[in-house]
Amino acid sequence: MIRLSQGRPTFCLIDLDALRWNFRQARKKIAPGVKILSVVKANAYGHGAPEVARLLAQEGSDAFGVATVEEGMELRKTGISSPVVILPGVYPEQLEEIRENRLTPAVCEPAMLRGLENEARKKRASLSFHLKVDTGMGRIGFPASEIDSWLPELQNLKALRFEGLFSHFSQAENVEGNYTLKQLEIFRRVVERVRGAGHNPSLIHLANSASVITLPDAHFSLVRPGLMLYGAYPGPEMIHQVSLKPVLSWKTRIFQLKKWPKGSSVSYGRTFVTKRESLIATLPVGYADGYPRLLSNRGAVLVGGKRAPIVGRVCMDLTMVDVTDIEKIKQGDEVVLLGKQERESISADEMAGWAETISYEIFTSISARVPRIYQHTS
Repeated sequence: MIRLSQGRPTFCLIDLDALRWNFRQARKKIAPGVKILSVVKANAYGHGAPEVARLLAQEGSDAFGVATVEEGMELRKTGISSPVVILPGVYPEQLEEIRENRLTPAVCEPAMLRGLENEARKKRASLSFHLKVDTGMGRIGFPASEIDSWLPELQNLKALRFEGLFSHFSQAENVEGNYTLKQLEIFRRVVERVRGAGHNPSLIHLANSASVITLPDAHFSLVRPGLMLYGAYPGPEMIHQVSLKPVLSWKTRIFQLKKWPKGSSVSYGRTFVTKRESLIATLPVGYADGYPRLLSNRGAVLVGGKRAPIVGRVCMDLTMVDVTDIEKIKQGDEVVLLGKQERESISADEMAGWAETISYEIFTSISARVPRIYQHTS
């Protein structure tokens, strides 16, 4: 039985046993000796980075990936002692916080490399780093095509230790196409050139969740699972290649029930007008909680084990659903926004489809004002 403090009953349940299961599925997909960097940026995709990282550390995660220095500092305050890599890169002026918290920066351009080297020399410090190469993502990273210009700069490093070399696939949902194979081949050539120049970074990594599942050639010495840890599939075809369990479910309760006659409008803008006498339930959740406004008049929730359509516009704090066809509904009944109720379920992918986005955004958009409650289910 979940116990909540009195008041607004909108919350997320985080199933720690499902998280453990998913991590073990990632481990099964890789060869012995390949390390795992668990991606816990963006508050562990909305699941709560401190709690998620603690459990994954117990499971043997070799390292963690974050997006900012502040996210790395949060993990250290949580008691995480494993390596923490700041994947998008850092600013040289953050060196002190990076050193104090034993964080590992990714370096994605020559100016950043020189800046960190200069700052480290001034402070007579040493620092490990991972160098990011752009093999076709078209975002950040040392361009693979310009390796002749930036590779010699690595010879000048005295304070920085070249620990890792990595890149990023452009097609995160499906890594089996020709473009992915081209990126993989470019990355292999970069690794060869770097080693041929006398450098030997021990951590070579390219594989995201999709390539952990489907592309063993991309595993190298370290993999970076993210989405799969949280029980969502990068692509629908992968459901046949690995068994994952959803970690997060999102619930609330009916705040108010009202019967409206035919011809009544619901919510802002009169975008929904009842075509019959209707029983409308108001839920204490809205777009300020991260419940997408695009679900207005197109999404659904679960009530009494059945689907109830969202009617009218999703408001900042409230959402209305039509429960006319669901029997024995009463104020205070459980409502599942995301997850399973009896035989019905709503996945992050389905919700993302309604909201014209991806599951990543659904998870990471859930507001901090929605409590996360952690539980073991087995």
